[in-house]
Amino acid sequence: MAFELAKSMIGEAALKQGLRYLRHNPEKNLVNLARWGERLARVPEHKAYAKQWADMFADESNNWRRLAIKALSQLAPNVVEKLGINMFINAGLLSPVRRKQGEAKYGVHIPWAILIDPTGRCNLRCTGCWAAEYDRSLDMDYETLDRVMTDAEAMGISFFVISGGEPLIRMDDLISLAKSHNESVFHIFTNGTLITKEAAQRFAEEGNMSFVISLEGFEEQTVARRGKGIFKKVMQAMDNLREAGVPFGFSGTYTRENTEIIGSDEWIDLMIDKGCLMGWLFTYVPVGGDSDLNFMATPEQRLFMAQQVRRWREEKPIFVADFWNDGVFTQGCIAGGRNYLHINAAGDVEPCAFVHYANVNIKNCSLAEALKSPLLQAFQKNQPFNTNHMRPCPIIDNPAMLEKMVEETRAYPTQKNGVTAAQLCRPLHGYAKEWGELADSFISKERVAVD
Repeated sequence: MAFELAKSMIGEAALKQGLRYLRHNPEKNLVNLARWGERLARVPEHKAYAKQWADMFADESNNWRRLAIKALSQLAPNVVEKLGINMFINAGLLSPVRRKQGEAKYGVHIPWAILIDPTGRCNLRCTGCWAAEYDRSLDMDYETLDRVMTDAEAMGISFFVISGGEPLIRMDDLISLAKSHNESVFHIFTNGTLITKEAAQRFAEEGNMSFVISLEGFEEQTVARRGKGIFKKVMQAMDNLREAGVPFGFSGTYTRENTEIIGSDEWIDLMIDKGCLMGWLFTYVPVGGDSDLNFMATPEQRLFMAQQVRRWREEKPIFVADFWNDGVFTQGCIAGGRNYLHINAAGDVEPCAFVHYANVNIKNCSLAEALKSPLLQAFQKNQPFNTNHMRPCPIIDNPAMLEKMVEETRAYPTQKNGVTAAQLCRPLHGYAKEWGELADSFISKERVAVD
């Protein structure tokens, strides 16, 4: 087991004591612990990382120091201990070694995380939802969920992203799974409407559950897409999680209508004030219900968001990622089993939450067999899909590539409306060209500035 291996490497008592030491006086002990890690590290690369963090933590004005202190002060003690072990030891230090062992055993590349949907059901009907065209009546049976997670952990995967539908419709099952797989991290995307004070306390007791709550901006923007009263419920859900000491953040989809709102300092400062420790940004992709190309952020808006996020990382005490614009840092697309894959509520094994095509269903095969499916293998063979990593996506940035991979692997559509790859991809060629020209120009200017 991963925890047993962690104990053998550094000792259970030392591991827990270090986390308690941090909580006791984080302002002082963050630096001390990082310096300690620098001395203990055996690999030069790890020594360099530890020194870099120690230097940042020594700077009282550094935003990463402020974020770390905020997290240590805000989270419940058992959450700090459990996530410290599960996130940084199991899913961090130990995962690469265990996945490499798994790859030798199973003969397939093993990703870092799995995104899985326990249900297609949802209590909201949001415009343009990427999951809207799935069968909303489906639940994945508990036994399959448990089997997939057990197989994943045996391969070295300790990070499970949970989506839907609205996953908290299966709240009792998720808590049971988090308890059964208590050496892994459960990172749950939710609309937040079911997070009561009582639910937040239950999540805190497990210690290995974190949450990302979806918003479209302030109340006006959220109401327009999600319905009346939802913004107030989300604000209350954030209060409930913060008071219980559970880690959480926001998820925002930026479109032609709200990019300047989500990309504003006023917006990010509200999220920080509410207690968000992280934020995940998605650009609108025209799949799912009521898809509309005119709802997509313009190329200029997408570049604006990239620049805002980069600045926030230098200034704001919150970790923000933009899954499209951050292709520069991930060396292109991370889907298709490279770093993660998606299993929907029907069991279809898809490359990505937005790529609704599959060759296999997890109910009929093992996880190792699913990872060998033709579409996932085609993704990994062709990644990166573009030499400019600001153009990472096979859907909106390289649509011809996605159509080619789906057709060559004879993958079937997993949406109930049966949209073909050609129907999805061909209308996106114009957008891909416009964004490509802007992204290429931006990268060229960056290179000149560096030189």
